[in-house]
Amino acid sequence: MNKKLEPLFTPWKIGNVEIKNRIVLAPMGGTCLFGFAEPNHWDKEAAKLILDIAKNNCGLVIPGIACIRDLVGNKWLYQGDKKFLKLKEFMEEIHKTGAKLFVQITAGFGRSFAVSDLLEKIYTNKVLRVLAKPIIDIDRLTMAPSISPNRWSDKVESRAMTKEEIEDIVEAFAVVAKKCQEAGVDGVEVHAVHEGYLLDQFTLKYVNKREDEYGGSFENRYRFAADIVKRIKGRCGSDFPVSLRYSVVSKTKGFREGALPCEGDNYTEIGRDLAEGLKAAKYLEEAGYDMLNCDNGTYDAWYWSHPPMYMPLNCNYKEAEAVKKVVNIPVVVSGRNEALFAAEKISMNAIDAMGVGRQFLADPHWVTKLLEDKETDIRPCICCHNGCFNLSKANGTANMQSLSETKAMCRCAVNPESMNSKKYQIIPTTNPKKIAVIGGGIGGMETARILTLRGHKVTIFEKTNRLGGVFNEASSFVFKEKDKALLAWYEKQIVDLNIEVKLNTEIKDVQTLSYDDVIIATGAKAKKINIKGIDKAIEAINYLDDKSQVKGKVIVIGGSLTGCEIAYELYNSGKDVTIIEMQNDLIPTRGVCLANSSYLRDYFKLKNVKVYLNTKVKEITDSGVIAIADEHEITIPGDTKILCIGYDANPLNHNFDLVGDCYEVGNLMTVITRAWDVAMKKGL
Repeated sequence: MNKKLEPLFTPWKIGNVEIKNRIVLAPMGGTCLFGFAEPNHWDKEAAKLILDIAKNNCGLVIPGIACIRDLVGNKWLYQGDKKFLKLKEFMEEIHKTGAKLFVQITAGFGRSFAVSDLLEKIYTNKVLRVLAKPIIDIDRLTMAPSISPNRWSDKVESRAMTKEEIEDIVEAFAVVAKKCQEAGVDGVEVHAVHEGYLLDQFTLKYVNKREDEYGGSFENRYRFAADIVKRIKGRCGSDFPVSLRYSVVSKTKGFREGALPCEGDNYTEIGRDLAEGLKAAKYLEEAGYDMLNCDNGTYDAWYWSHPPMYMPLNCNYKEAEAVKKVVNIPVVVSGRNEALFAAEKISMNAIDAMGVGRQFLADPHWVTKLLEDKETDIRPCICCHNGCFNLSKANGTANMQSLSETKAMCRCAVNPESMNSKKYQIIPTTNPKKIAVIGGGIGGMETARILTLRGHKVTIFEKTNRLGGVFNEASSFVFKEKDKALLAWYEKQIVDLNIEVKLNTEIKDVQTLSYDDVIIATGAKAKKINIKGIDKAIEAINYLDDKSQVKGKVIVIGGSLTGCEIAYELYNSGKDVTIIEMQNDLIPTRGVCLANSSYLRDYFKLKNVKVYLNTKVKEITDSGVIAIADEHEITIPGDTKILCIGYDANPLNHNFDLVGDCYEVGNLMTVITRAWDVAMKKGL
């Protein structure tokens, strides 16, 4: 192990509970042992993942939020002893690993509840709302300190909670905490004065307009969170550790408007500023909390607590370090953490431990690999949120995530086995085959990797001089260091598994190959649009392959994720950029997490990047673009035009199994998942 990492592997204490090292599994919605979006039960997939992480040298594991009351069915979490008996058995297994486990319990979501199109339709129909109430009570799920707008839907308004409802939740926390204590759990974490969830909404003046003892003054706004820890301590004893998930600074300008970590965003904080964040940290410590599990942000500034690749690495340390200076309890910090950076901060006593979430989904064994000096074998999280938390939204929509995706939260784009091990696991073949994979992109490499692990003999045929396919171009952005690391990981896997690769070898006729089976992974081709002057524009993939082609003012045609990322990088390199999009918002598609898309939208707004929405390109000229906006013809000047209008599947042959974008154009998750689907059925 790198000696600089040694501070990470020193013991520390939360109250009287000793933790063997300074690595904490940050809780993620979807990894709750009791289930998440369904009536509480024992979630075998979450338990399998959590135990695997504990076995692989994580010091403190915190599963995802356990809702104090079911999202579906309305039962209280404390109702039903069977799951707590399961928890007791599970804790015996956890403690065998040397890890400790805290159960995180949430009061609720309030105005941050991700209302979907279906729930919006139910809510806006009084009859349906009444009929659905015994199963899913939208009024309860979205209730907040005061009447306030939902983060996701313009048609749903949060109602104000009653004092009786507050008291019921406070008592429920104590009952659940006691049951967890009796099951052998090492502590609980209260969720959360954090991320703009319900407890946090009580603390924030822009949401909490109450005039009773839960609103107005500082003490009143933090009373709900303080009452919970006092009630837990009264029921479980002062020695039972209680952590708090805590956002130090809200980083929020207004409803649905966040503050960015970049130069020029001189905003007025409407939530919790640093002064209040430090005052609150001391107050909450005095109330009885034994640890603060810190980051920043709210759902209005979601990219702080769910940082995409555009956010700086280690983005939440400044505020967490300030908290550490004013409290006497441990401070954990999460947010694009790097192990070497965290180790240095721990050695300086600037923080106590590093919280890591989604990297554990990408590779549950990454801590063990650190200890064994195998860092290049760690499969990196690329901060895409495609599988783990792809709640998506565009102008005028509610949450666009499908019901099946909601039920399957905390899966992983780069690791299908996470939270889905029943379907995706390496099963050795009983009929080894000699298999050709045509195409050496991510889809082809993942297919070859899984086939080889199962016992097949694989050869990859790649027509270019390198592996990676279009992911080489996709990872070329300066802010995609994790994508580059993933590409390097794949290349190392191919070498380590001794998979034969034939570069500069184009297969035009599959029938000429002498293999038992052939799998096609030839990718996609850029869409063509029939407009005058199309040849005056550069395809996005061609631009990414040679960025020196850009001269003067740039027009990006298509406000897709790719188009916006190209515009983002060009603006940051000093270019004058304009974006043209046919629809009424940038990135108006499902599958792109709001944390990612809202960062780019907010950034372009802050920097006054010219964006034309509801605008259709009519002609591309030498000097710019002629377009139709609001039924009027306009001319947009520009020297370089980049086409970002999507791709079409490009299969070499339909008579064989297709993998990746040649099967169906999607994202990295659909490519990798399809690779597993095809590779797992060979030779069963």
